[in-house]
Amino acid sequence: MKKILHVISSPRGAASLSIKLGNAVIDKIKAAYPGSVVKERNLAETSFPHLEESHIASFHTPPESRTPALIEAVRHSDEVIAEVKDADIIVIGAPVYNFNVHSSLKAWIDHLIRSNATFKVSEKGVEGLVTGKKVYIALSSGGVLSEGPMHSHDFVPPYLKAILGFIGLTDITVFRVEGVSIPGIQDTAWEKGVASIAL
Repeated sequence: MKKILHVISSPRGAASLSIKLGNAVIDKIKAAYPGSVVKERNLAETSFPHLEESHIASFHTPPESRTPALIEAVRHSDEVIAEVKDADIIVIGAPVYNFNVHSSLKAWIDHLIRSNATFKVSEKGVEGLVTGKKVYIALSSGGVLSEGPMHSHDFVPPYLKAILGFIGLTDITVFRVEGVSIPGIQDTAWEKGVASIAL
């Protein structure tokens, strides 16, 4: 039995291939670990605010010194961090927009990456504080980015691996549905993506 956090960043709802791929990954996890429970965090429905000065101030103010306004400002970050720390497995839906993640996912990440909460810095360097978890990235893209002439534009997996690895989430696997806008590839893109899922 595993606790699974499904982070959805696509605004396309039922038409989203990253959501469908994420659900396919979760089906495999649940088959491998009967009784697993899923918590869904849909960033298209309940988005997190882009960081403002109040958020930054709240992150760097000791809890006992926070004003009511700073307590409210840090609430989103506390919520994100608690959900991630509670999960055994994290499935992140990451549709590619303009070679990057959707802004809602970037905002979620900005509330997750927090000094002395998910990482700390000492004389020994940076230490991630969120460890022992498995992460699956369910990526969808109109073009083929994993190989070929557009591979130099494949920014999303390296970014997610770097930023999540920074806080200790280093066991990351990426599954893709790609080429969904390319004639001759789009017809089999979904089947190929699902067939690639191996836990």
